[in-house]
Amino acid sequence: MKSKKLAIPYIIWLFAFTIVPLVLIATNAFQGSHGGFTLDNIAKAWSSEYLHALLYSLEIAFVSTLICLLLAYPASYIISQMKARTQAIITMLITIPMWMNILLRLLGWYILLQNGGPIHTVLSLLGIDAPILGTDAAVVLGMVYEFLPFMIMPLHTVMSKIDRSHIEAAQDLGANKFNILRKVIFPLSVPGIVSGITMVFVPSASTFIVTKYLGGMHLMIGDYIEAAFLCADRNFGAALALTLMVIIIIFMVITNRFGDEEAVGV
Repeated sequence: MKSKKLAIPYIIWLFAFTIVPLVLIATNAFQGSHGGFTLDNIAKAWSSEYLHALLYSLEIAFVSTLICLLLAYPASYIISQMKARTQAIITMLITIPMWMNILLRLLGWYILLQNGGPIHTVLSLLGIDAPILGTDAAVVLGMVYEFLPFMIMPLHTVMSKIDRSHIEAAQDLGANKFNILRKVIFPLSVPGIVSGITMVFVPSASTFIVTKYLGGMHLMIGDYIEAAFLCADRNFGAALALTLMVIIIIFMVITNRFGDEEAVGV
């Protein structure tokens, strides 16, 4: 009974800030500007212009998530092998940039990447006189910088809890380092991989701040959603948001299902 009472604030919070907004988004998505049910907003959300933005957003999110995974996996494993005090210090250093406002961090990257900035100047001295700011590469760089900690943290948490006896047993059976990684560490770290992919892919696909500062060539679906609401076209903005949300939910279901199958295989 006591545990149920403790859950009441969480249930109220979930209802007020998750269920109610979702219902409002769904309601507005199927509502015309003058009221009444309509599918025009959903049909417009799937038009070629917005479909291109959606596919571009998913592409950027996929590339950013993949790079984060490739960088975070070895880093998390190395950190998990360190002493507990060292792990705590490194974890704190990884999270410190997240204490600063995202706008200030992106502004820092804007200054670094702009023409005549430090990075562009160094590349020019090396004979590479190509603009960086305003390209897809700059957007991916900003995404990786912003969301890499969200990949490292769940991976590190899972890897630090792997029982060393499993690794020692594999070594006693003659397994080399590669086979230990492939058959012991990787299967046991799948829950962290699934959590990390979800925590990086979802915000990467829906963000709009990064493209505002570092992009310019293409708009992401988040930019169109923001523009729709700023222009008081909340019904169409809700339709875009609902479309993106459905795709993300499908992605999460598939990802979690894959993680469950891997866990069963272990």
